[in-house]
Amino acid sequence: MATVTQAPPVAPAPETKPPRKPRGRGRWTPYWLLLPGLLWLLVFFALPVIYQASTSVQTGSLEEGYEVTWHFAAYWDALSEYWPQFVRSVLYAASATVLCLLLGYPLAYLIAFRAGRWRNLIMVLVIAPFFTSFLIRTLAWKTILADGGPVVDALNTLHVLDVTAWLGWTAGDRVLATPLAVVCGLTYNFLPFMILPLYTSLERIDPRLHEAANDLYARPSTTFRRVTFPLSMPGVVSGTLLTFIPASGDYINSDLLGSTDTRMVGNVIQSQFLRILDYPTAAALSFILMAAILAVVTLYIRKSGTEDLV
Repeated sequence: MATVTQAPPVAPAPETKPPRKPRGRGRWTPYWLLLPGLLWLLVFFALPVIYQASTSVQTGSLEEGYEVTWHFAAYWDALSEYWPQFVRSVLYAASATVLCLLLGYPLAYLIAFRAGRWRNLIMVLVIAPFFTSFLIRTLAWKTILADGGPVVDALNTLHVLDVTAWLGWTAGDRVLATPLAVVCGLTYNFLPFMILPLYTSLERIDPRLHEAANDLYARPSTTFRRVTFPLSMPGVVSGTLLTFIPASGDYINSDLLGSTDTRMVGNVIQSQFLRILDYPTAAALSFILMAAILAVVTLYIRKSGTEDLV
């Protein structure tokens, strides 16, 4: 006679507690964490910008005091009088940016793919100039580019100064107090701002992509043009912006390495604020420069196809 086996009793399912609703205090935690940064931006950026906007539409003098009269003609007067300095600033900054890209990309590529165990040492050497004052580094270039120095003698031997003099960048037999000296100073001082974003972007590229290109019999130039450079475009865009924006408003290099013929808009703003004491004109020039840089940067980012960086 067959025996009937009884199934073991099924254990009751554990009771599931309903999820607890987040407390009201936890909901506000991200906003409390953002509060210090927002206060910093408000005190040290938004309020100064508002104050400068108010200053740019004032009239008066330092002795009689300034009063807000909504004098918007100050913008047109400043632009019509100092437009050569604006053009010169954009030209010098763009030249320095292109030179930084041409010099920085090979070095960043070397650090990312070829440096090996020397990578950290090269990165330290790239960052090392930041441990020295910006002013001291610029003054050092006065010694490097001094008349009769080895750099000027080498350029004269190679007849480089003859070509640059024909282009209007040097005086023919000297480099100091010329546009070339200003661009060299800008290039040197802002070169690390180009190298670091480029290295970060190149270092993220998967090496297997290069191996795949080699397996498909792509030449090194084709691999660079079709794989490496397109993938490094975020670094290129970031580096050019980090170089062009501060270089266009710089006045130290033009003041120490240039002359009155190489004055940039930063020199004009500094002079209007601290020497001539024409605060409305200086504030108007600052806003025009800020608006011009914002327009150029926005157009550049849209044309480069990296709107996610905005």
